[in-house]
Amino acid sequence: MVTPAAAFEALMNGVTSWDVPKEPVPCELLLIGESAFPVMVNDVGQVLIAASSYGQGRLVIVAHEGYLMDAGLAAFLVNAVRWLCPTPGAPIGVHPSLAPLVGILQDSGVKVLVGAEPRKPLGVYCVNAYSDTMAEQLVQFVKLGGGLLIGGQAWYWASQHGRDKVLSKFPGNQVTSVAGVYFTDTYGDKGRFKVSKKVPKIPLQVRCGEDLRRDQQQLLEGVSDLDIRTGGIPSQLLVHGALAFPLGLDTNLGCFLAAARYGRGRVVLAAHESLLCASTMRPFLLNAVRWLARNQAGKIGVNKSLKSLCPLLSAGGLACSLEPQVTRDLCVYCCVAYSDQEAQNLQEFVAEGGGLLIGGQAWWWASQHPGHSALVSYPGNHILNPLGLSILGQTLNPGRFPTPAPEMKNYHFRRALSAFQEGLSVERGWLARLRSDAAAFLQIPAEGIPAYASLHRLLRKTLRQAGLPAVSKDNPVARDSHEAMLLCLATELARSGMDCSQLAQGLRPDTCPSSLHPFEHPITVKINGTNPGNSDSWVSTGLYLPEGWNAEVSLSKAEVSAGLKVQVGCHTDDLSHANKLCRAPVVTHQCCMDRPRLSVSCLWGGLLYVIVPKGSSLGPVPVTFRRAIPAPYYKLGETSQEEWRRSIQKCPVPWGELATDSIILTIPTANLCTLEDPEPLLCFWDKMMAAIARLAAQPFPFHRPERIVTDVQISAGWMHSGYPIMCHLESVPELIHEANMRSKGLWGAIHELGHNQQQPGWEFPPHTTEATCNLWSVYVHETVLGIPRAQAHPALNPLERKKRIKTYLGMGAPLSEWNVWTALETYLQLQEAFGWEPFTQLFAEYQTFSGLPRDNTGKMNLWVKKFSEKVHKNLAPFFKAWGWPVQKEVAENLACLPEWQDNPMRVDLLSQK
Repeated sequence: MVTPAAAFEALMNGVTSWDVPKEPVPCELLLIGESAFPVMVNDVGQVLIAASSYGQGRLVIVAHEGYLMDAGLAAFLVNAVRWLCPTPGAPIGVHPSLAPLVGILQDSGVKVLVGAEPRKPLGVYCVNAYSDTMAEQLVQFVKLGGGLLIGGQAWYWASQHGRDKVLSKFPGNQVTSVAGVYFTDTYGDKGRFKVSKKVPKIPLQVRCGEDLRRDQQQLLEGVSDLDIRTGGIPSQLLVHGALAFPLGLDTNLGCFLAAARYGRGRVVLAAHESLLCASTMRPFLLNAVRWLARNQAGKIGVNKSLKSLCPLLSAGGLACSLEPQVTRDLCVYCCVAYSDQEAQNLQEFVAEGGGLLIGGQAWWWASQHPGHSALVSYPGNHILNPLGLSILGQTLNPGRFPTPAPEMKNYHFRRALSAFQEGLSVERGWLARLRSDAAAFLQIPAEGIPAYASLHRLLRKTLRQAGLPAVSKDNPVARDSHEAMLLCLATELARSGMDCSQLAQGLRPDTCPSSLHPFEHPITVKINGTNPGNSDSWVSTGLYLPEGWNAEVSLSKAEVSAGLKVQVGCHTDDLSHANKLCRAPVVTHQCCMDRPRLSVSCLWGGLLYVIVPKGSSLGPVPVTFRRAIPAPYYKLGETSQEEWRRSIQKCPVPWGELATDSIILTIPTANLCTLEDPEPLLCFWDKMMAAIARLAAQPFPFHRPERIVTDVQISAGWMHSGYPIMCHLESVPELIHEANMRSKGLWGAIHELGHNQQQPGWEFPPHTTEATCNLWSVYVHETVLGIPRAQAHPALNPLERKKRIKTYLGMGAPLSEWNVWTALETYLQLQEAFGWEPFTQLFAEYQTFSGLPRDNTGKMNLWVKKFSEKVHKNLAPFFKAWGWPVQKEVAENLACLPEWQDNPMRVDLLSQK
C-alpha cells in the first residue's frame, strides 16, 4: 500500500513551483475520506488539488479544468497520470473537452487516446467534472483499478442550480465523493501557491452552501422529544466528520443519535441497538429511513439482529425484508455495530449511494478490553470511523430529551475546535464537551491518514504557541476553561505519539535537574510475574520517568506474550468531571509489553510499574529500563537503612514508596525525607494489615499488596477505596507517623481498606455500603491500636448509639433508613454478644459458596440463617426487629434453635434500657 507521503512525493517529483494560469477561478475542495490528501494548497489554507484512492484505483482532483490544459503545470500533470496509471505504458484516455491536455502529455512521451470511454485497456482517464452521464462508469473504472484525473469548479454550477445542492448533485461530486473529495461552491483564492515539502494540512472546516441543518430538520420533523429509555444503556457518540452532525443530545451535549453524509450515501447512527427497535422511537426511525433512502422507493434490508425493526417500518408504510448481509440491490440497510466482517462492503455501499441505519454500544466491549481504546479496536468503529462517526466506551444516562435547540445542534467538534485553535471565544458549555471529544478523537490512529494527521499537526502548533498552563493547588483552573482544554490536548497528543519533551519544557524545572541528563545506562529490575489473585497487580520497579522523557523498556521474547503492561504514574483518578483542576485530568499512561523492546512516555512523568495480569504464573521476570531514574523505595525486610538513606539524599524525584508484602504507600519525597528509618512504621502497618486479613479470612500476606496513593486532587471524597486507595496530600502525616496513629487512630484509611474487603455475597447495597467496611475500622482500632470503639469515632459514643436506635425504632424500623451507622449498629450488637469469630468464620465460608443470591432479600435471609447457625441461636427475631425482610420459611427453620435471651432488640430489654 502506497502511503500518502510516498504518493505526494511521486506527484511532486521535479515540481518546484505552481505556475498556475491567472484567469481560471478555482473552487475549494472538501476532503473527508481517510485516503484523501491535499496536493496544492493556497496561502489561505484552501485545498485546490487533491488526490485519493477508491477500491483498487486512484484519483487526482483539480479545482478547475483550466489547470488540466495549461502547459505551466505540465510537470505535475505528467507526474499525475504516471502515478494514476496502474500499469506502466498503458494508454491514457482524454475526453475531447480537455483537448489541450493531449499535447501536454504527448510532448512528454505519454501515449494518449482521445475520446475513448473510461474502460480497459486504458490505465487513466482524464475528464472535466461537468458531465453526469458517465458518473457510474467512472466510479467502477476507478474501483477496478483505473486512474482518474478530473478537474472542474462548482461555484458556477451552484449559481445555476442552487448552492444547497452542490455536494449531492454537482456531477463531479457523483464521482469524486466516493473517494472522500468534494468540489464546493466556495471560491478558491488565486493568491500565492507554495510548494510544500510534505503532505499539506487539511483545514478543520470548509464552508460550503449545502446546509446540513436541512438534513437535521428532515430527520427530526414531527419529533418533539427522544425517549431513549429503551432497555439498554447507550454509549456516547463522537461526531467528528466534516459532513457528520448530531441529532440527539443530552443536557451536557452528550450525543446518542447522529447522522452523516459520506460519498453519495448517508448514515444514521444510534448509541444502542435498542433505540432502533423501540416503539417510542418510531417517528424518528421512519424519518431516518426515508432520509437514508433520499425519499425514493427502494428495497430496505434489515439484518436479522434487528428483526423487531421490521414491524415498526411496516406500520409506517415502508416495505422491508430480513437480509443476512448488505447487497448492492438494497436502498437502505439496517444492522448492528458489533462485527466488522462487512466493514469494507458497508463503507462502499454508503459511498456509492446506499443508506445505512446502524446502532450499537461500545461500553461493554470497553469493559472487557481494559487498556484498549474503543476508537481503535471496537469492531463497529472499523466501520464508522471513516464515515465521520464513532461509538465511545463511555455511557450516557438514558432519559427523555427534547429534540436539540438550534444552539445545541450547532455544536460540532470541528467548529468548536477551529474556534479554540484560532484563539476565538468558544460558546458557553461547548468547552467541556470539546475537551471530551478532542480526547476521544486523538485516540484514532493518525499515522498515514492525512484527515486525522492534519488535525494533530494543527493542535501541536496550537500547544507550542500557547505553552502548558501552570496548574497546582494554589493555582487551579476551571473545568470549562481554556487552560483545562490545553491540559487535555497536551495529554492526548502525548499519548498519540507527539514528542512530549517539547511540551514538558519548563513544566517543573526543579524536578529533574540537568545534571541527570542523559541517564542512559540500563537498570534491570527483577519483578514478580506471579499473580494468583483475581485482579491485575501493579509491581513497583522503584524507578521514575521524568516529565517529557521517553523510557526504553526491554523484555525477553519468552515473556512478550504473557500480557504484561508497563504503567507510568500511579495517580489514576480521572478528574475530567471536576469543576476545578489542581492537576491535569489524566496523568497516567499504560501500554502493552507485546514486543521485546518498546518506548514509553508520559507527559506528566511518574513512577514506573509493571502490570501483571491476574492468574499469571511467570515467576521472577527481569525487565530492563533505560532513561529512568531510581526513586525512593523501601521494602520491609529487603532494603537496608543505608540504602534508604542514599535513595532520599538530594533526590530529584517527587514521589517514592514504602512497601510491605501487604501494603504499599505512595508518598511525596519531601515527606519521605523525614523518615530516617521506615522499618518501625512498616512493621506497624504490617500488624494492621494482618488484622485486616484475619477478619476478612484472607491469606496474609495478600495475593497482591493493597495500595494507598496520595494526590493533590482525587475524584471523590476525602479518600476513596479501590486499587489504589486514593487520598489527599493532607493525609500524608497520619499515614507515616506511628505515634499519631496509636494515639488518634486511623479511621479513614482503615475504612477504605475495609471497603476493599467487602464481598457482594454478604453486602446489601446501598444499605451496608458505608457500614460493614467500618467493621475493619473497629477491629483494627481495638485489636492493634488499643483504641476502644467508643473513642475510635464520635459516632460510636454510647449515647449516640442509643439515640440512633431509639430514633430508628421510633420511625418503625424502615429498611430504607437502615444505612451507615444505623446499619453498623446491627453488626456491632452481634459482635458484642458473640465476638469476632463468627464474622471471620462466615467470611471464610462465603468464599466457598456457589450460587449465592443476587437480590438483597435473598442475601439478607442467607446471612440470618448462616449467622444463627454459627452462634446456635435463633436470630430471626433480632433481625426482624431491625426491619430486615426475614422470610417465613427461614424463621420457621430457625425456630428449632435456642432463643437468644440477651437479644438487645427484645422489647422488654429495650424498655429496661
